[in-house]
Amino acid sequence: MRTNLKTFLIGLVLTITAYGQSKRAFEVATVKPSPPMDRAKMIASIQSGKMPYGADINNSRAEYTYLDLKSLLTYAYGVNSYQISGPDWMATTRFDIVAKMPEGSVKADAPEMLQSLLEERFRLTTHHARVEHQVFALVAGKGGPKLKPSAEKPVAIDENEPLKPGETKMDGPDGPARVKVDIANGSSVIDMGLKGRMSYKVAPASQTLRVEFSMTTMSGFADMLTQLFAQIGGGGGRQIVDMTEIKGNYDASFDLSLPDIMAMAAAQGIEIPPVPTSPGAAVDPDRGSSLAEAMHSIGLKLESRKAMVDQLIVDHIEKTPVAN
Repeated sequence: MRTNLKTFLIGLVLTITAYGQSKRAFEVATVKPSPPMDRAKMIASIQSGKMPYGADINNSRAEYTYLDLKSLLTYAYGVNSYQISGPDWMATTRFDIVAKMPEGSVKADAPEMLQSLLEERFRLTTHHARVEHQVFALVAGKGGPKLKPSAEKPVAIDENEPLKPGETKMDGPDGPARVKVDIANGSSVIDMGLKGRMSYKVAPASQTLRVEFSMTTMSGFADMLTQLFAQIGGGGGRQIVDMTEIKGNYDASFDLSLPDIMAMAAAQGIEIPPVPTSPGAAVDPDRGSSLAEAMHSIGLKLESRKAMVDQLIVDHIEKTPVAN
């Protein structure tokens, strides 16, 4: 009898404590459709030390720039895009959000506040489920992996460290990242801390994009590939899961076809301006590759398999937000 009474009282206290409580919310926020992204605007933004897309959050302010609703959900709920089930148009309609954090807030409060904003402005309702999902398994190819062991180990990002010249910062669903873009030679380096480093470089003559990974584990490599191809619409929207059983940190590189990347991005509502070639330059049709071909070039391959994946199911969401 005493045990039952104690249990009842504990439950009563928890119920009373929780009653009337609500999620944290931004003090004030504006939500506007993103204007078209053009080359001049991107360059100006980068030169000012700010990324033209993504999240920038501190203890007093949160900005989400040129992000579709699916991407906003990744920030709000800490999931990856492949874990979200909802209308296809969520990945094409983009918004800019500028919000003021309440006094005394910390950066870690932002996801819950973004949830509140999406629920209020877009009438969002969701639930979680664990379902069987098609994934790509990253495995060793027939001839074995062609990976170079890293000479260095990745280092966690210190958010308090001042930015270096030409460097900008961005907050991703998986944590902070530092980005350095060199507009002159068409290259960028993304430092994701313990997950390793990823860099891109455009080759106008061959119309390819050189992608390099360094200091990554195979699981980190799979995660970064998933994010890379989620951003440009490749990989069929699936998660890439490491099943190589390869330990250690490695470097790898491959070339991707720029026309293919632009086509994948356009399918996701992202218009990438064509990269001009030199007058009279011939483009090698055999340069660049698909995701599967890129993996083959470094002795790996992707196999379609099924796996149980945690899913965020969007039950309802409006296309147009409630007025600011």
